[in-house]
Amino acid sequence: MVRREDLESLSKRLKKKDKIIVTLNGTFDILHKGHEKIIKEAKEQGDVLIVGVNSDSSVKLNKGPSRPLNSELSRARILAAFDHVDYVTIFDEKTPLTLLEIIRPDVHVNGGDYGENCIEAETVKKHKGKIHIVKLIEGISTTKLIKKQQPLIKNDKVHNPLPDI
Repeated sequence: MVRREDLESLSKRLKKKDKIIVTLNGTFDILHKGHEKIIKEAKEQGDVLIVGVNSDSSVKLNKGPSRPLNSELSRARILAAFDHVDYVTIFDEKTPLTLLEIIRPDVHVNGGDYGENCIEAETVKKHKGKIHIVKLIEGISTTKLIKKQQPLIKNDKVHNPLPDI
């Protein structure tokens, strides 16, 4: 895990060593094989993979009051356990644009549902980086998994994430 205030110095150190920095961001609330695929493919794009995890408050802004199901710390710790993930950081903003300004990745990875014209593209390309899109696995998404559990999870109620264990 990397604190936000340490990201700029980390990025500069890695670039001095000519490392290709790759970024990926998301909620990562209930991990599934689509997450595994995008993480693995992201790591294949460079030397160092930094994953930005939306904080609980930013997930609520993006996904609604019933999300996330798992706390930001739990989600970040699980991602940090992946062999392909080198660093994990948590961000509070609705989008990762500030994070990308700090890191200035060589490659930013997104899922196919966002495409080449994703909101991150301008920021990444401004710093000479590129966007890499990973094709989605048909029918797999956290939202679909949650909807299968609809009787247990009411989308219209405020939900507090599960506690850290």
